[in-house]
Amino acid sequence: MTSGQATAPAPNPSSAPSSARPAGDPGSGRDAILRAARRAFTQRPYAEVTIRGIAADAGVSPSLVVKHFGRKEELFNTVADFGPAAAELFDAPLAALGRHMVVTLVNNRRELQSDPLLRVVFSLGNRDERSLLRDRFHEQVTDALTARLPGRERALRAELIAGHLLGLGATLSLHREGAGADATAEHIADLYAPALQSLIDGR
Repeated sequence: MTSGQATAPAPNPSSAPSSARPAGDPGSGRDAILRAARRAFTQRPYAEVTIRGIAADAGVSPSLVVKHFGRKEELFNTVADFGPAAAELFDAPLAALGRHMVVTLVNNRRELQSDPLLRVVFSLGNRDERSLLRDRFHEQVTDALTARLPGRERALRAELIAGHLLGLGATLSLHREGAGADATAEHIADLYAPALQSLIDGR
């Protein structure tokens, strides 16, 4: 498998109807499908995931999944794409990048009810199609960050920064109703961003 290319088996999505939520339900639609697909593809082998199962988890009809994403392979490729999240996380001058990454990650988690990076953790240790998540993460997150950093040991520092971001996401997920849930994104950045910024600066 080459980085950035899906080699998943040929899709065979089901188009059988399922009970959908009302159109006005905020849990329905594209975002709900994406959340369900992320859970499915990161926790189970590709062959065990079905369009029908994703639709049922999202509370929509299988036909709506196909309308938004087409075949199962196309939906898998969307789940395995970290590019947009990385572009948003890294969209700041180097001098302010650590704080920007923390604030952006926390706000996105709260607004989208999902973590833009954390799904890669579920692929660890797997040798099936889920390894594509690791390949994409390395290419679109770690390598992209390496290219931005100044100074020596850029690759190592980029890997450590990525680990800090994954650790923050895991901590917020573990303590969903803890102190972090009540803290503002800015306050979390006050405490967490200095370590990131030190790695960015190479100090």
